[in-house]
Amino acid sequence: MSMIEQIQKDITAAMKARDEQRLSTLRMVKTALKNKEIDKMAPLDDKESQQVLSTLIKQRKESIEQFTKGGRQEMADKEAAEIAMIEAYLPQAASEEQIVAGVKAVIAEMGSPTMKDMGTVMKNVMARFASGGVRVDGKTVSEAVKRELTPK
Repeated sequence: MSMIEQIQKDITAAMKARDEQRLSTLRMVKTALKNKEIDKMAPLDDKESQQVLSTLIKQRKESIEQFTKGGRQEMADKEAAEIAMIEAYLPQAASEEQIVAGVKAVIAEMGSPTMKDMGTVMKNVMARFASGGVRVDGKTVSEAVKRELTPK
């Protein structure tokens, strides 16, 4: 079953359960996937669907940050709940420890890269996680790479 089919099935279940927040979130997700499909003019594969969902999560995280700064905690909580619902359709995200271990492994493989090689290290780390089917946050990876490449 494709991701869009699964989401449609869950929309139906949310309608029957009268779960308004889940229903609106799933409709928003389905619309985002459909828009991407229209832009591409072809059906999305799972990897592309996951990319769209990752973008939605990133947008929600930025919104939470802005709402928190603006003192709108109820809106930040709503966005956090949406993130939880969207993440249910994505593979498990890597933990901070897994990311740091992956960064250290790539740095060891590359010899002794410097801060100038950060882009290459980032690309290799992201490729390593992507090949393993593990979802990672680029910002977290970037911070880990900076920490590891900075001379102690």
